[in-house]
Amino acid sequence: MRVLVVEDEPKLAGLLARGLGEEGHPTDVVASGAEALWMARANPYDAIVLDVMLPGQNGFEVCRELRAADVWTPVLFLTARDSVDDRVAGLDVGGDDYLVKPFSFPELLARLRALTRRGAVERPAVLQVGSLRLDPASHRVWRDDAEIELSTKEFTLLEVFMRSPGKVLSRVDLLERGWDMAYETRSNVVDVYVRYLREKIDRPFGCDSLETVRGVGYRLRVSPSC
Repeated sequence: MRVLVVEDEPKLAGLLARGLGEEGHPTDVVASGAEALWMARANPYDAIVLDVMLPGQNGFEVCRELRAADVWTPVLFLTARDSVDDRVAGLDVGGDDYLVKPFSFPELLARLRALTRRGAVERPAVLQVGSLRLDPASHRVWRDDAEIELSTKEFTLLEVFMRSPGKVLSRVDLLERGWDMAYETRSNVVDVYVRYLREKIDRPFGCDSLETVRGVGYRLRVSPSC
């Protein structure tokens, strides 16, 4: 695998480059967020090892910009910042893994191997379908620039739809992914909540994004009429 190491501490950067190279992994090293953004956009890396505390843009900002630019190379944050809040922030901006310094080099290699098995699959931190956007981390939804207030269950159901845009989801599919096992498949709770969603995400904006597929279920249109 080809790896980009983003680390501003020269000694550690050298150790990482040497260790990865000895394992047969071509490695490029940069020391700033700006360099990381340029290199990651210009080269087909299999993984990025990204420090958080960098001069200029920090690692979280770099990762957010990469995802916004449709660069989906797996990112492993490598940092001394070990709080739960920091780990959550790293994963929520689009990171794939988080390893705290000091670390074991064999563990770093194992985590990189696991990440590269997944490949550079699109994993947006904010879901978007047409003019509809949903941020799972902040629990917020927008139609264009207008924020929409949803209940917890409405948000859960909309997230299910937005993770499968254009796909017909049966009532059973929606029950299994949006409710616990206490609900019976005969319940009309799905129809009720789809109606609630339409009243909030479609009708106020003149849209028709949640489509009923007769006899099957519902579908979130990729290009709704608004």
